[in-house]
Amino acid sequence: MSKLTVSLAMAALVGALFSTPTQAQTYPAKPVNLMVPYPAGGPSDAIARIFNNALGKELGQQVLVENLGGVSGALAAQKVLAAPADGYYVFQGSPNEVILAPLANAAVKLKTEDFRLVHPVADAVMVFVTRKDLPANSVDELIALARKSADKPLTYGSVGIGSLYHLILEQAQASTGVKLAHVPYKGNAPLLQDLAGGQVDFAVLVYSASMGALAEQGRLKVIGQLGAQRSELLKQVPTASEGQALKNFAYKIWTGFMVPKNTPEDVVQRLHAAIGKTLQDPTVRSQLAAQTQLPSAAMSLAESTKFFEAETVRYRAIAKQINLQAQ
Repeated sequence: MSKLTVSLAMAALVGALFSTPTQAQTYPAKPVNLMVPYPAGGPSDAIARIFNNALGKELGQQVLVENLGGVSGALAAQKVLAAPADGYYVFQGSPNEVILAPLANAAVKLKTEDFRLVHPVADAVMVFVTRKDLPANSVDELIALARKSADKPLTYGSVGIGSLYHLILEQAQASTGVKLAHVPYKGNAPLLQDLAGGQVDFAVLVYSASMGALAEQGRLKVIGQLGAQRSELLKQVPTASEGQALKNFAYKIWTGFMVPKNTPEDVVQRLHAAIGKTLQDPTVRSQLAAQTQLPSAAMSLAESTKFFEAETVRYRAIAKQINLQAQ
C-alpha cells in the first residue's frame, strides 16, 4: 500500500470519527419549526408565542411558530412525525394529542411511544365556562340544570373527540348520571367564540387571557376550576370539588415540547438545555402567568421520560374507565 493510499485512508477514518460531534455543534444550523396543534388565538398558540423568541435566542436560530388544527390536534403531531427526526420540527403537545387522540380516533395512526418528551413547559388551569345567559353560576347548579334538561340535553364543546376535556365531561356524566350533548371543535379559539355567541351551553377548557377578557365583558361566565386546590392565578373561582356534585373531581393539564423518539441524542440534549434556560427567563415566566399558566418545574431528560410514561399510564386508565372507543 502506497504512502498516499495510507494517508487518504487515515484522513477518511479521522473524518468519520469526528463528523458526528461536528454536526452536534452545528445544530441548529437553520430555523426550528415549533408545531402548534390548534389554530392561532387559543392558549396553546399563546404559549408558543411566549417561548419562541426566548428559545430562539438560546438556540441561536429563529423558532418559527406553525399552527395546524384538526383531529384533536393529532394532525399536527402526525406532520411532525412525517418530517425528518433531526430536531427542526418540535411538537408542542399535551396528553390530548399524543396520548388520548390515538385512543379515541381510528384515523390517528401515531402511537404515544412515537414521541419523546424533551421537557414540560407549562401547567394550565382548567375551568368550567358557560354562555353568559345559562342559568347556572356554579358547577353544582350546572349539574342540577343538566339533570332537569334530560329531554333536551345541555350542549358542551371540546377541542375534539377523545380530548381530555371530552373525557372529563364523559366521566362527569358517568359519575352524576346526567346526559349531555357533545359538540367537537378544532380548537379553543372557535369554541370560545361560539360560547360567547351562545351557540353552545358550556365547556371545560384551559383558562386563558382571552377567556378572562370575554368574562370581564360579560360575554361568558367562568363558574369553576378543576384543580385539587384553587390556583394562585385564579383565586376567586372555586374548584368543582368544593361543591357537592363533583367531589374529588380534580384535573390539571400540562404542555411540553416533544420530538420524534429517534431524534439524535445530542440534538435532544441541546434542545433540553435551551428549554431549561428559557424556563428561567423572567419575561417568559411573567408572560405565562399573564396567561394563567405556571412554568413547569425543572426536569432532567430522564425525569421528563419518566413523567411522560406515568402520564401515559394515567390517561389510558381514564380512557378505559369510561370505555372510550376509537371511532
